[in-house]
Amino acid sequence: MATDNKVTYKDAGVDIDAGNRFVQMIKPLVKATSRPEVLTDIGGFGGLFSLHADKYKKPILVSSTDGVGTKLKLAFMMDRHDTVGIDLVAMCVNDVIVQGAEPLFFLDYLATGKLSPEKAVQIVKGISDGCIQAGCALIGGETAEMPGMYGEGEYDLAGFTVGVVDDSKIIDGSSITVGDQVIGLASTGLHSNGYSLARKVFFERMGLGIDAVLPGLEKPLGEELMTPTRIYVKTILNLLRDFQVKGMAHITGGGIVENLPRVLPKHCRAIIRKDSWPKLPIFELLRQGGNIDELEMYRTFNYGIGMTLVVPKKDTDDILGRLGGLNEKAYLIGEIVKSGESDEQVELV
Repeated sequence: MATDNKVTYKDAGVDIDAGNRFVQMIKPLVKATSRPEVLTDIGGFGGLFSLHADKYKKPILVSSTDGVGTKLKLAFMMDRHDTVGIDLVAMCVNDVIVQGAEPLFFLDYLATGKLSPEKAVQIVKGISDGCIQAGCALIGGETAEMPGMYGEGEYDLAGFTVGVVDDSKIIDGSSITVGDQVIGLASTGLHSNGYSLARKVFFERMGLGIDAVLPGLEKPLGEELMTPTRIYVKTILNLLRDFQVKGMAHITGGGIVENLPRVLPKHCRAIIRKDSWPKLPIFELLRQGGNIDELEMYRTFNYGIGMTLVVPKKDTDDILGRLGGLNEKAYLIGEIVKSGESDEQVELV
């Protein structure tokens, strides 16, 4: 049936012109993350990255992909979008550095119902900032405008990174032995895990708003919860130049009790001293406000420790000194002992 009413893609909810404008707006942000190995500008079908393999005897690529989770719900509530990109990068690059791999490049995926170029630029600004903190290049991504898939003003994020490490320098925990020490690097807050529980406690159970001012917090509740995930890449690369690190665990969902065992040999378990680091006020407010069991806190949240390092006892003091010089808050939180009859590889004492 013929009709004179022509329909365009924009009528269906997808604005190609807005997408093109967005690409032009983010070019300076992408360029700010560039490394010498990057061979292409944004806008191509694929990002080209030259691996300088001559730097390695046997280069091994290490990859990771992740998202930001329901922390995005908080971004929507606050209409604050310039830091979730840092979280996105952190969740990926912190995962590859634990194996000793230097993150090389990063790609992102942004999906939304209706593209707002100005809001999307703020998101990419965070991604760019995170890549600069990690020393990796943002070499590409995808922005998908999908009408009807997301609520008004909502979006989702996913990220992907590739790193490299020499085969002989892979850190997998296999050399961990009885007597080694566990060092914890402080988190900046919740990072990007446990937000479903945090939102339930603060906004539903306690009936608080994002502007609530709570004892012990230096910022309103919403701002505190939006604090970006700490990126540990440059700190750890610095350590690895001079010290042996036998194993590392990025403390994300599952906390110390579920992430540290991922790098422990079967004959070893970790004794973690719960009082060996200060618990940030935001965690204590959560625990009290939700009447949350202590073990649940350790299993759901990082509880103040964002990264753990297992190191030889003889190097512990020197490593702690180096970490302090790198402006990391670091604590000796435990030691490695021989496995007992229990199946639990982490014991909290």
